[in-house]
Amino acid sequence: MTKVAVFGTGSWGTTFAMILAEAGNEVTLWGRRGELVEAIDRTHTNPDYLPGIPLPESLRATTDPARALDGAEFVVLAVPSQQLRPNLARWREHIPPGAVLVSLMKGIELGTTKRMSEVIREVAEVPAERVAVVSGPNLAKEIAQRQPAATVVACTDLSVAERLQAICHLPPWFRPYTNPDVVGVELGGAVKNVIALAVGVSAGMGMGDNVSAMLITRGLAEISRLGAALGADAHTFAGLAGMGDLVATCTSPLSRNRTFGENLGRGMTLAEVIAATKQTAEGVKSCESVLALARKHDVEMPITEVVVGVVHDGMSPAEAGMLLMSRSPKPERYGL
Repeated sequence: MTKVAVFGTGSWGTTFAMILAEAGNEVTLWGRRGELVEAIDRTHTNPDYLPGIPLPESLRATTDPARALDGAEFVVLAVPSQQLRPNLARWREHIPPGAVLVSLMKGIELGTTKRMSEVIREVAEVPAERVAVVSGPNLAKEIAQRQPAATVVACTDLSVAERLQAICHLPPWFRPYTNPDVVGVELGGAVKNVIALAVGVSAGMGMGDNVSAMLITRGLAEISRLGAALGADAHTFAGLAGMGDLVATCTSPLSRNRTFGENLGRGMTLAEVIAATKQTAEGVKSCESVLALARKHDVEMPITEVVVGVVHDGMSPAEAGMLLMSRSPKPERYGL
């Protein structure tokens, strides 16, 4: 039996803890809020993020990071991406030697433009082969309801990825695939949130499926260009962690980023949407760091630029649409 600590009691952290527990591992879920942790431990449900969905009785919850980390072979991190650095700095002293640190987070750090695996390596002072990433079309509520899904587990050391794959494979409804391309898997997960905001804005404005298809396809081109500049494997973006995650996040009503964008497109202000949103829409903050990363590497990302304009710079959705459609066409083959 493998001992696992999962940090973060949001919908995806709780769901992944559920998967690990049902797969036969000893899992402790860490949370910041005592009342939620108590509810998970006592009622075996997460009333705030997954109401009405039963969790395994073997799953334990605590507010004590040292208790969660005691003897853990895998440490799963599922906190908001912009909160990773200060939290991990507090937890670092309790992480067992040799433990593999696993990122469920999909964002780029503001200020540093670092991917989450890079932040983990820096703060926890661990080598690349001890850091893994999980990403894909993983809408937490569907998976918590035991609907079939697949994901990608990535690590530069494929033997570590295979170990992680083994402990979270839960037939017949959750299937992980391995990939050594950590850069590509992380970029796919982070940038798709930005594209989903754009798709949501267009839907909120009453635009149809042609616009959504255009934004998704051109968004994939932006992700691929940035990935190429950072040395990612192009094949990653055609798979679950690329196109798969992008389609799910851009089209599903369960997607926080698409829903956030829809509200902006309907005319709500940023403050109004944030006030009405209970969960983190990672693209809202990461769009700025994604754009900064692109500019650092001289990569053109026009959809990302207008998302930043709408979300942070007061640009109207109508103006953003005009800017995108009036750009001078380039001789790009196949519409890519």
